[in-house]
Amino acid sequence: MPASFKVIHHPARNYETLTADFGESAIGRVAPVDSGFWWIILLRAYTKSTGDTSLAELPECQRGMRLILSLCLSEGFDTFPTLLCADGCSMIDRRMGVYGYPIEIQAPFFMALRCALLLLKQDGEGKEFVERIVQRLHALSYHMRSYFWLDLKQLNDIYRYKTEEYSHTAVNKFNVMPDSLPDWVFDFMPSRGGYFIGNVSPARMDFRWFCLGNCVVILSSLATPEQAAAIMDLIEARWEELVGEMPLKICYPAIESHQWRIVTGCDPKNTRWSYHNGGSWPVLLWLLTAACIKTGRPQIARRAIELTESRLSKDHWPEYYDGKTGRYIGKQARKFQTWSIAGYLVAKMLFEDPSHLGMISLEDDKQMKHLVKRSASWNC
Repeated sequence: MPASFKVIHHPARNYETLTADFGESAIGRVAPVDSGFWWIILLRAYTKSTGDTSLAELPECQRGMRLILSLCLSEGFDTFPTLLCADGCSMIDRRMGVYGYPIEIQAPFFMALRCALLLLKQDGEGKEFVERIVQRLHALSYHMRSYFWLDLKQLNDIYRYKTEEYSHTAVNKFNVMPDSLPDWVFDFMPSRGGYFIGNVSPARMDFRWFCLGNCVVILSSLATPEQAAAIMDLIEARWEELVGEMPLKICYPAIESHQWRIVTGCDPKNTRWSYHNGGSWPVLLWLLTAACIKTGRPQIARRAIELTESRLSKDHWPEYYDGKTGRYIGKQARKFQTWSIAGYLVAKMLFEDPSHLGMISLEDDKQMKHLVKRSASWNC
């Protein structure tokens, strides 16, 4: 599924054509993973909003979903049931050290699977995919809720991990070295709250906060109700770091100095607190607003929307903001960006009429039991 399209104008004949970009024109020449997921999610949103099932039932749309699913549900040499993904394959389309199993891919993957379950026809071909989706959803929900979740007690458990454990009863299943814990995470983690960390791979955990992934886990009900509430607690407790003066930090914290040179390849666009490296993206406002409404925290959304309204229009709708609190318009930010405008409009319309939430939110599936045995920071 292409990440973008280019409009080519033919002046001689006075007509235009669309050329799809499957990665061959992208920076780094990386093909997108998440665009196929968003297509399925938006197809379900359209169907839910209009009540029109004829589009999703078209043979072309059914085949499109099956092609995406056949690629993503295939077994491979990686950490099942998560989806292996290279750097640059998602909204974060440059090297940012997210290679492996980033939350930014796993969360939309989970949501797309749930949406496809609602859209696929129960015919011969569709039924086979439905069975595979159900099996993957159960495995993926347990894996993510168990191993990607971090709160104060879980952080303390990792701090005291034993290593080189070889058995089915091992606590430190991914052989994470306690010395790899970054200093900042101890100060960042509040006594009440938690979040899904950026990545879990053998011997490596990426403890960074990623906004899109943590909002989508709430909207897709990948997060349990208790985990969703804890994510909201964290946002409130760490408002200055995650929201600041312009919503919303795409990830936190920024990587800098030698680590920046190694991880990003000295990418001048991803210097600290800029672009994908801790920059603030107004488009993410709609995801935060939807998550706030779903968790019964409209006051958080109101505060973020008011911050956005104080500057975004006057600044001519830039793509992103720079600085530790999002004070400065991004050094290479394009203005009058469609997704900055659309993100604000969707947030505003959701806030004014929460009934729209059903288009982009899925209720908890009772069949996927909450098997999380981690700590419950929300009961502190």
